[in-house]
Amino acid sequence: MITPEKEIPVHHLTSEEFQMSTLSAAGPENFHDVHRHNFFEIIWFREVHENSRLELDFESYELENNHICIIAPGQAFNMKLKGEEGYAMAISREIFNEACDIESVITGGELPFLLNPENENTCLTIISLIEREYKTTARTELLKAYLKAFCIIIGEQIIPQEPLLNDRQRIQELVGLIERHYIVHKETDFYAAQLKITGHHLNDVVRLLRGTTVKKMISQRLILEAKRELSFGALTVKEIAFKLGFNDASYFSRFFKKHTGQTPDYFKNSEKR
Repeated sequence: MITPEKEIPVHHLTSEEFQMSTLSAAGPENFHDVHRHNFFEIIWFREVHENSRLELDFESYELENNHICIIAPGQAFNMKLKGEEGYAMAISREIFNEACDIESVITGGELPFLLNPENENTCLTIISLIEREYKTTARTELLKAYLKAFCIIIGEQIIPQEPLLNDRQRIQELVGLIERHYIVHKETDFYAAQLKITGHHLNDVVRLLRGTTVKKMISQRLILEAKRELSFGALTVKEIAFKLGFNDASYFSRFFKKHTGQTPDYFKNSEKR
């Protein structure tokens, strides 16, 4: 189902918490111009064409055979299918969080990556089990078990093999907190309090591991969301400002220009050219 809004269309999972289809069977309702999901989606591109591409949050990616892409809720996604072969799984947040313990994905998706050839047959076996169960009795617990096995295999190519240090875990938690609260809470101290450390300590950790500051991370998230709305939505600049928690549209315009070098109106019109 697609929500009819002035904003970027949002695709929802309706009656099911898990849906699966082949790319050849996927219709326009699955890949319909620029849209967002309110769920996670894992797409396995088994066979693609020479010029197959997808767009994810203002970046265009060239696809190869056996590329896997994991799209997180809220990301702006666009792809026009041209006969590519593969599988797409739409997964509710609850099931994904339970079955796929891949923190980097939960907090921001995962760009297309190549499946290790030695894992291809194992993944095909798991996918066939998922497909068979989905088309027959569709037992949720069994689907979750198969999905967890699939995520363990592909997650080995995402998760660093060494255990995460405390500071790295804090960064991951911070990214998740910013994702949930960036519209309402724009101050470093809020996030530091959530992580039970001082704002000064948190900024030291962020500078060391990310080369930036908490304030800049929040600003980057606001700018990304603003760009999504300006490029793909139909809200006015004033409406976008209020949606992103700015009480003053002119302040939002100055904020946007400071971080991008362009006014919101200029950016919006240039994206339409």
